[in-house]
Order: sequence, then structure tokens, then C-alpha cells
Amino acid sequence: MAPPEGTGSINDSPAMHRATMRPYSIDGKMYTPTMVSVGDYFSGISSWYGKDFHGKKTSNGEVYNMYEMTAAHKTLPMNTMLKVTNLKNNKSIVVRVNDRGPFVGTRIIDLSYTAATRIELVANGTGPVGIEVIGFAGVVAPSGSPKQSVVETDYLIQIGAFRSKEGATRFAQSNMNVNNRYNAIIKEGTFDNEPIYRVWLKGFGSEAEASDFIAKGPHKGSFIVRE
Repeated sequence: MAPPEGTGSINDSPAMHRATMRPYSIDGKMYTPTMVSVGDYFSGISSWYGKDFHGKKTSNGEVYNMYEMTAAHKTLPMNTMLKVTNLKNNKSIVVRVNDRGPFVGTRIIDLSYTAATRIELVANGTGPVGIEVIGFAGVVAPSGSPKQSVVETDYLIQIGAFRSKEGATRFAQSNMNVNNRYNAIIKEGTFDNEPIYRVWLKGFGSEAEASDFIAKGPHKGSFIVRE
């Protein structure tokens, strides 16, 4: 259930490992963790997992406890707080994402045994649910608080440099929403006493994530910068 651990941008408690926001591969399929905001809503099929995983490590370095209110999700940031509602009986719970999965069919979330029990999903094994993002870093946002997203780090990648502002603009526009996540910005400066327009890609949750992108990305010669 748990891909490799890594370094992320969530402010976890000292007892927790910071969890990866890097893309990862399971059975040949790539998954890219996604930035979301409080109030975002999804729906789909939920499953649950129990004693076969009890006591094993989750993907953020914790030990899975089937009796705690946790869940596995393929792309939501680690320690995102979710309100999960069984759409058949309208029963709801609050869980914290601390693992990756489920990697079966079109299921969108794996609940812990206790979480699934409380909304009566255990008997059938799966069921339709609604999922609402209600907080980050293990903390539920107060009612009525403004929408917030996972914090990006100040690690960026320089993917190009141009003497012409028009050339930089065209290149930046062609690199918007890369991997449904990263966006290009232009930084104006000088080099050899002449204007230069550097194109940077932003949206990385950690230095490791930026390094992975360079290793796998299409921009040869790109490198990490810090704003």
C-alpha cells in the first residue's frame, strides 16, 4: 500500500515523517500528488483495509493502525483532513490521509477499518462516498475560514533564459499547467549588462520533487533555483 517515503511541504508534528509530494509509480502507472483547497469535493467508490496491513508502515512513515481514523488516497497531500460521507446512508466521519492507495480499479479512497465501520462500509467491502477537504497538516480548518492550499516551497526550476521578452513569454505560455501542477513564470534581470528574461517553473513541494522533475522532465539543462 505504501510507496517510498520522502520530504514534503506539510508541517507535520515532530513524531511524523514528512511525506512525499513527489510523483511515484505503482505497477507501471504514474501518480502525481495534487494540491487542493479546503472545500474541494470529490465522489467515488471507497474501500477499506484492515488486519493485513495493521502494524505495517504507511507511506508517510507512520505505522498503520486499523483502529485509528485514517485513510489512503493516491494523490491528496499527506495529512489532509477529509470529511467522508457514505452516500447510501448519509453517515459521515473525519479522517486524516496518511497512506497512498487504493490501487484497485476506480476506487478513490481506502478507509481504515474503524473509519469504514462507523459509516457502515465494512459489510459490503465498498460503497459510494462523498469526500470534502476540510483541513491540512492534521488540523480541521474552522468553519467559514478562507480557502487554503498546500504551501509550495521556494524551490523552482529554471527551464530557459532569453534575451527577448517576447521569446520568454511564448516559452512560458507553452509551459503552463505542466503535469496539471507546475506553471511557468518570467523573472527579468540583467546579464553582461543586458536584459535577460529567465523562465522558471513553480509549484514544487520540496527540493526532492524538483530534482525528480529535472531527472525525468523534458527540459535539458534545467536546474533548481530558490526565490
